[in-house]
Amino acid sequence: MAEEIEKSMPAEQSLMDKISEKIHHHDSSSDSEYEKPDSPSAVKAKIYRLFGREKPVHKVLGGGKPADVFLWRDKKLSAAVLGVATLIWVLFELVEYHLLSLLCHVSILALGGLFLWSNAHTFIKKSPPQIPEIHVPEEPFLLIASSLRNELNQGFVILRSIALGRDLKKFFMVVVGLWIISVVGNWFNFLTLVYICFVLLHTVPMMYEKHEDKVDPFAEKAFKELHKHYLVFDEKVVSKIPIASLKAKLG
Repeated sequence: MAEEIEKSMPAEQSLMDKISEKIHHHDSSSDSEYEKPDSPSAVKAKIYRLFGREKPVHKVLGGGKPADVFLWRDKKLSAAVLGVATLIWVLFELVEYHLLSLLCHVSILALGGLFLWSNAHTFIKKSPPQIPEIHVPEEPFLLIASSLRNELNQGFVILRSIALGRDLKKFFMVVVGLWIISVVGNWFNFLTLVYICFVLLHTVPMMYEKHEDKVDPFAEKAFKELHKHYLVFDEKVVSKIPIASLKAKLG
């Protein structure tokens, strides 16, 4: 009996050694997994992005064809769109052409040319013009109207909360923004301002996408400095405004 116990002891000991080795191997492997450095994608996700964005610039611009045009993915199409916008600005701003006159003259030329072609195709021995039937779909207009309505309602909610004195920070931001727009409006007329914004949309996102790794650190420093100045302004000016008493009087 003692001999059988002595024989079984080495077997049990070897089994325990194997189990302990496996446990030790599992612990070391799990520790090594935790000690692995962050992947490049994880490190990239931690990098500060302008305006706190988490999506690529293409997605921020809405994706699809408009984003391709703004980011110059299709250079011919982007150049054509910018060229047409420049031509319209030159006609209206420099040549001082009027919109109604332009539409009427273009319509006269188009209708006159098609009318002559349709009646003279037998004499010039060419096929008549193939003019397709145009039907304006209803769904895109409904989507645009719905999205515009949502944006307007959201804007009215923000303006109402500001008017009721609920958010002093937004109040100052709106006042400063409107003041800047009024100053810029004195420099340019509406058409020139729209054209400048259009040109900026065709240049700034494309340049930012190419140099975002350089722009984002600089923007982070700038926002930190602005935040410091805002905290000082909040401490010295905003915090001393008796908002609670004003709300009580208004209420």
